[in-house]
Amino acid sequence: MRTPEQTTNAGHATQHEAHDHAHDGGLQADLATLARHRASRRRWLGLLTAGGVAPLALLACGGGGSDAGTTTTTSSGSTTTGGSTSSGTCSVIPEETAGPYPGDGSNSVNGSVANALSLSGIVRSDITSSIGGATGTATGVPLTISLTLVNTGNSCASLEGYAIYLWHCDRSGKYSMYSSGITDQNYLRGVQATNASGQVTFTTIVPGCYDGRMTHMHFEVYPSLRTASIASNKIKTSQLTFPMDMLNTVYAQSGYETSVSNLAKISYSTDNVFSDGVSTQTTTVSGSVAAGYSATLQVGISV
Repeated sequence: MRTPEQTTNAGHATQHEAHDHAHDGGLQADLATLARHRASRRRWLGLLTAGGVAPLALLACGGGGSDAGTTTTTSSGSTTTGGSTSSGTCSVIPEETAGPYPGDGSNSVNGSVANALSLSGIVRSDITSSIGGATGTATGVPLTISLTLVNTGNSCASLEGYAIYLWHCDRSGKYSMYSSGITDQNYLRGVQATNASGQVTFTTIVPGCYDGRMTHMHFEVYPSLRTASIASNKIKTSQLTFPMDMLNTVYAQSGYETSVSNLAKISYSTDNVFSDGVSTQTTTVSGSVAAGYSATLQVGISV
């Protein structure tokens, strides 16, 4: 079943100093900055080539945070190298609800449209801190999550230049912009463009488990950064989750206390989103509480 999610009244997230960033012009300002950076890189590349230097270090650069040659393992066990599966097979990830806390301009909070996509600085890899003048930071067990976008209609070819908007709750199960006490925050939300390998990588924390839902993250796919400004432009909405053994380990840590009892009352088979299967939505995870975790997932869409 694909039904709306339940709300939560979990505790407040810890606030810290926000990182130094300009927050004046919204997504268009971010796009202009990216354009200037890319123009400078092209000029540098031309100078290197003219001087006989092979610019190999630039070949892996793209819109996301992962190198083109990164090798990861998908939830299905296939190996992804350079953005496509070694077997040449992949599946379309299911369409899911965006839930009640998307922050993509599709609903309102206290009479105001909630749209994190309009914030300057929303195009970023580290989503742990708030932007746009807010000063909060979400704390928890560190997590780096890499998503690889592939075209199921073209032998799992990498999809470059698409935009992925990722958001999730904090370790107490609360959503920035919506939940009581953090409506003035916008952390744990961010957008990136897929690189030549179809990849984006976000630095975040392991989300908590709130009452009535399995632990999860939401994401939306857009045709480009320029179109990633409002929900009506999205071409895919889905959710992802994590292996149970990893969640049990993380939730034994301080700050995740409410997640222990909430997770004990739910399972993949009883969750209102994942009950019809999670094979294409479960990340492959490595790491530890002390070192932080890394999670990967192949996201198949048909374009």
